[in-house]
Amino acid sequence: MENSDISSAPLSHSPTNSSSSSPTPPSPPTVVMSPCAACKILRRRCAEKCVLAPYFPPTEPAKFTIAHRVFGASNIIKFLQELPESQRADAVTSMVYEASARIRDPVYGCAGAICQLQKQINELQAQLAKAQAELVNMQIQQANLVALICMKMAQSPQESPQQLVDDFISTPPHSGGAYQSGMNFFEDNTSLNSLWEQPLWT
Repeated sequence: MENSDISSAPLSHSPTNSSSSSPTPPSPPTVVMSPCAACKILRRRCAEKCVLAPYFPPTEPAKFTIAHRVFGASNIIKFLQELPESQRADAVTSMVYEASARIRDPVYGCAGAICQLQKQINELQAQLAKAQAELVNMQIQQANLVALICMKMAQSPQESPQQLVDDFISTPPHSGGAYQSGMNFFEDNTSLNSLWEQPLWT
């Protein structure tokens, strides 16, 4: 009785038959990773999580050569491990720049370049301050000249502007500096039309 029930039961598909019928997926291609420039120069195996690989690619071997020459590989690795990943790229850039400056100037290094740039900044700031002072002085002299001409016009309104200018040049006032600035101003500006067309004060 039990044997008949077992024989009449439907046969289930075995897992071996289903797996044999489905095609086998192709194996992924093997990717050959070239070692970073640091590991290649140091002649060691470049690990999967190499701390130097993101910052010293194999296409830039001189970058690691310069930094390794001054700081050494162990110090570079130690510096990078102590920093968060967000600051490591800037740290590598700084180390390469400082090492390059140290190779060019073994005595002062990057400090010599910084001092030279600071000196240039100070010289340019001094030139700018001198130019600004000269501009203010010229504006004051021009204002004094216009004020003297206005006073002269108020004293003798019947005279023409050209006569006032001639009198002003021929008869110097008490202020020698204002007179000399007036002489220079009118010698540089032979045409006075533009002067009288503009308002005296803005």
